[in-house]
Amino acid sequence: MSKELDERNTVTSGTPQTASPEALDLVFRSARTFNRFLDKPVEDADMQRLYELAKWGPTSVNSQPARYVFVRSAAAKEKLKNALFPNNVEKTMAAPVTVIVAQDTRFYEFLPRLTPMPGAKELFAAQPPLAQETALRNSSLQGAYLMVAARMLGLDAGPMSGFDAAKLNEAFFPDGRWHANFLINLGYGDPAGNYPRGPRLDFDEAAVIA
Repeated sequence: MSKELDERNTVTSGTPQTASPEALDLVFRSARTFNRFLDKPVEDADMQRLYELAKWGPTSVNSQPARYVFVRSAAAKEKLKNALFPNNVEKTMAAPVTVIVAQDTRFYEFLPRLTPMPGAKELFAAQPPLAQETALRNSSLQGAYLMVAARMLGLDAGPMSGFDAAKLNEAFFPDGRWHANFLINLGYGDPAGNYPRGPRLDFDEAAVIA
């Protein structure tokens, strides 16, 4: 039995699998939203590795409606700049890469290849409100997977929503098929730019066991 197959069988055999405390710190407990990044480039291979990991996150009927634009060139940054709210311009222009997490409004055209659910493409095509809701919810999930994957691969992320969606869509998605959801500044974070960490709600304030 190959090592890969053996590991796969171990994961699916019912034996609980838990991450190390260090991994939990890396992804959640010690992770921060970065506002400043080191002058260190994010290479094409880094972005490809990031996508190849994040793509495995689950989505409804395996719909995978998220689409990503990795904004890195000076020309693309200038297009993005015009859509940003003023307080987000400086940090975004200085970030090595900004990811536009978008949603494909016609994601269902890929469903015959992606899901075993019979008639899935026709279902969403016939119900635009359902398709829109599914695209927004699942592209948001996929953007979160991308941030978690970035942290696991040694990158840092600064998610934000301070932009004019109409301007951004016009600049990057003039055919109207893709719509921007949110942005993620990406690179190697400089802790000097971090704000004091905000508090989180306690379990009893945010959750109930029914």
